[in-house]
Amino acid sequence: MYLFFDPIYLLFILPGLALSLWASARTKSAFKKYSQVRTMRGLTGAQAAQELLRGAGITDVSIVQSRGMLSDHYNPVTKTLALSDGVYASNSVAAVGVAAHEAGHALQHACHYSPLWVRSALVPTAKIGSSIGYIVMALGLYFSQEMVAVGAVLFAGVLLFQIVTLPVEFNASSRAKALIVQQGIISVQEREGVDKVLNAAALTYVAAAVSTLLTLLYFLWRSGLLGGRR
Repeated sequence: MYLFFDPIYLLFILPGLALSLWASARTKSAFKKYSQVRTMRGLTGAQAAQELLRGAGITDVSIVQSRGMLSDHYNPVTKTLALSDGVYASNSVAAVGVAAHEAGHALQHACHYSPLWVRSALVPTAKIGSSIGYIVMALGLYFSQEMVAVGAVLFAGVLLFQIVTLPVEFNASSRAKALIVQQGIISVQEREGVDKVLNAAALTYVAAAVSTLLTLLYFLWRSGLLGGRR
């Protein structure tokens, strides 16, 4: 139980938590602000995504509506682009930006963007690491360094997945920002709002990776594997 009262634990965890909360707040704030700004052309998020895909010659991706705020995602297995309620039917700058970003993942898939394939391959490893890696490390603090090391290897799978996710997300946003202007979906002036929404969203992925890294370092340090004291 000392994990919950260990001040050193807080020193490791709080920076990542603060970064995650700040990134989440910034994303919600940017989305809320630009969800109230209608694009001049008036395309909805679904229409914008469809136009981007059509322009790239992609005709086998389904665009569907999903529930939940900012639950937007692209599934490369089913070739389905799911857009949340606030994006699918909205013609706001924020909605078009988010939809274009998800369409960017479909474009990555179509051109065999290697980091996307690597990330997909790491999904099972990340699930295992997130479900039992932390528990094994925590128990290892009571039993043995070897047990902590095993848990750390499992938990490192989560970190690896998050690190690979960064170029995937950044590249999807870069593609989206360029193409929605090139194809006339938004104007150059409206691009500023899209940039702010997508840049804020990108920070959440950075924050997640930082938090996972700090958690991993804490257990390695506390177990003595990184020079700390058990």
